[in-house]
Amino acid sequence: MLHGVRVLDFTRVLAGPLCTMTLGDLGADVLKVERPGGGDETRGWGPPFAADGESAYYRSVNRNKRSLVADLDDPEDRRLLAELIAGADVVVDNFRPGTFERRGLSPGGLLASHPRLVWCTITGFGADSDRPGYDYVVQAERGWMSITGEPTGAPMKVGVALADVVAGKDAAIAVLGALVRRGRRGPPPAAEERRLVVSLARSAAAALVNVAQNVLVSGEEARRWGNAHPNLVPYQLFQAADRDLVVAVGSDAQWLACARALDLPELAADERYRTNAGRLGGRADLVAALAARLRERPAAEWLARLASAGVPAGVVRSVLETIGEEGGSALDGMPPSVPPGRVYLPPPRLDEHGAAVRAAGWAAFDGPGRPTADAAPSYGDDASRR
Repeated sequence: MLHGVRVLDFTRVLAGPLCTMTLGDLGADVLKVERPGGGDETRGWGPPFAADGESAYYRSVNRNKRSLVADLDDPEDRRLLAELIAGADVVVDNFRPGTFERRGLSPGGLLASHPRLVWCTITGFGADSDRPGYDYVVQAERGWMSITGEPTGAPMKVGVALADVVAGKDAAIAVLGALVRRGRRGPPPAAEERRLVVSLARSAAAALVNVAQNVLVSGEEARRWGNAHPNLVPYQLFQAADRDLVVAVGSDAQWLACARALDLPELAADERYRTNAGRLGGRADLVAALAARLRERPAAEWLARLASAGVPAGVVRSVLETIGEEGGSALDGMPPSVPPGRVYLPPPRLDEHGAAVRAAGWAAFDGPGRPTADAAPSYGDDASRR
C-alpha cells in the first residue's frame, strides 16, 4: 500500500514508534534515527529482555524499520540528515519545541524547500507546550482516570498506555490523509497543510467520545462505573460458576433474548425492563437477579446459550490466552492491526543499518528486506533474525 514511501523516524518510546511501525506495516520504508550512546530509551526498559539484550517494550513497536545512529549536534550528521529529509516523503518526530530549529533544521523551512514533504510532530500537550508527554500524566489530566475503576475506589489508569496508542494511531491517520492530499491533482498543498501536530492530550480528550457527550448533553459530571456501563443495562462483568464473563446487551430485542436464554421468563415479561431506560432505572434489582442466575452454571454453558440467542457475551481471557488465539512472536510482536499490514523486518539493532545508509542514503533500502506488495507475513524468533 505504501511501497516506496520513505519515512524518516525521529521518534522514541511509544506513540511515535507505533505511528511509524504502522506505516512500515503498510509497506513504507522507515528509517529510525537514534541518538548516540543508547538510542531509543525503551531499549533498556526491562526486564523482560530478549537473549540479545533488547527489551520486550522496544520490540513491541519497532519492527519493519532500519536503524541509523546520528547526532543532531554533529555537523556531518546534520548534513546527512538534511540529505535524508530531502529524499523523504514523511518525517515523524516527538522532540520538544525548538529542537530542530536550534540546529538549523527548521521543519517550516524544510517543508517550504521540499514541496512533497509531510512532517508530523507528536507532542504531549500541543505545539506550544514544552511539557514532556507521558501517557500516565495525560490519562490523569484528560479525564480517563476519573472514569476508570470501581465506583467507590480510587481513580485508575488503563492497563495499556492507551493515550500513547491512540495518539500514535491518530498520527498515522494524519500522515495517510496528508499523503492522499499530496497525491491529488492540482497545485501541491501549502507547507502549513503538510505540517501536522498531534498531541497525546488532544487525542485522549477526543477519545472520551460518548462519555464526553453524556456530560455535554446532561451537564452532569461523569463518574466511575467499574465494569458496568453508564448508558446500557445489562452491560457488565458477571461471575459464572467457574470463571468471569461479560454480557453486553445493546438493544431491547437483545434483552428479551438474554432473559429467555438465561431461563428468566419473569424478567422477560416484566414491563419495567422492556426498554433500556427502564433497565437503567432498575439497574440494581435487575443486575442482582442476573448475577444470581449466572453463578449457577459454568461460563461455557452460558456462552453457548447466549450465542445461540444472538446476545453478545464473552469470557475474560488472559494476555497469554489472547496471544494463543491471535498469534505473534517474541521477536516481531503481535500481528499488524491494519490490513493489509505485513511483517517483513524484525526490530533493528542499534545502528544496524548505519553504515549502509551513510554510504548510499535512501538507496540502501533497495534490496533484501524491502517490502513488496505480495510480501508474506513473517513471524520469526531470534534465530531467524536477518
